[in-house]
Amino acid sequence: MTTSSTLADGATCAVPDARSSWPVAGLLLDALTRRDFAGMRVCLDDRVRFRALTPPGLVELDTADDVIARFTTWFGGDDAFEVLDASVGQVGSRLYARWTVRLTPPGDPGAARIAEQHVYTRGQDRIESLDLLCSGFHHENGAAS
Repeated sequence: MTTSSTLADGATCAVPDARSSWPVAGLLLDALTRRDFAGMRVCLDDRVRFRALTPPGLVELDTADDVIARFTTWFGGDDAFEVLDASVGQVGSRLYARWTVRLTPPGDPGAARIAEQHVYTRGQDRIESLDLLCSGFHHENGAAS
């Protein structure tokens, strides 16, 4: 079950309500698969605690807007975006989602790169805590990008 919410920029997005049978982590993943960053934003508490371990190092953010800016940096842009694999589930009280994606620059299929991310979340209607582990981007031929 979802309701509609209007963001500051006027965009309208589906928002999970208290009767939702689809965990908020699943809604976040669904929005990511469509590169719907506004839809992802609606899933996050305004003061979400975000911790990410990425190949360059630890990233810590504490606002939903900053988290969405980071996801946009990773997955926005002109590259073709394909979700190769994804899942959601629960471990104890924590919801999780994971995805493997391929990004391919326009006109250069040989430069495609893949990445896998796993997230663990806390929060019911909105994600209050998001812990992410990222493989980094790798060329499909095995070289790190």
